[in-house]
Amino acid sequence: MKRSTIAKGLGLAVILQLCLLVGMVVKAAMPLWTGQEIRVKTIPIDPRSMFRGNYARLNYEIGQLPGRALSEFPSLRKGEVVYISLQTGDDGLFHYADASLTKPEAGVFLRGRTTNSVPPYRVKYGIEAYFAPKEKALKLERELRESGVAVLMVSDSGQVALQNVIAGSGE
Repeated sequence: MKRSTIAKGLGLAVILQLCLLVGMVVKAAMPLWTGQEIRVKTIPIDPRSMFRGNYARLNYEIGQLPGRALSEFPSLRKGEVVYISLQTGDDGLFHYADASLTKPEAGVFLRGRTTNSVPPYRVKYGIEAYFAPKEKALKLERELRESGVAVLMVSDSGQVALQNVIAGSGE
């Protein structure tokens, strides 16, 4: 085999790997660039990890579905993709409206995965951790003891990214 053929093959492999990495970054950032801003109530759990750095681990009201949700799907598996439709409440925040295994045709919805296979279902959206510098993480820990508001960016496909966390009611 010629050296030029091997060099071309290696060069192509490197380019393909770089394109894959860039594609992953772009896919994760798309909601931040093109998504609709929504706000949901959140409650922090834990601000630090020795391995992951300083962050606030967040729980959401929309992270636990009501017992009646998805009742028409008795054989729901752990890790199943679900779509959670949201509606604006009187407080200006978005709240649970409905859940389905099929993508809604309209409205604001989030794409998540179930973490258990029996009701009440828990759903993870990939926005359960908010990373911040040490000082900001400690400040968030103090300020968010009661409640807070997560500012999310949601794409048309239901993909969501966490933009910010605000102490209090977020007004």
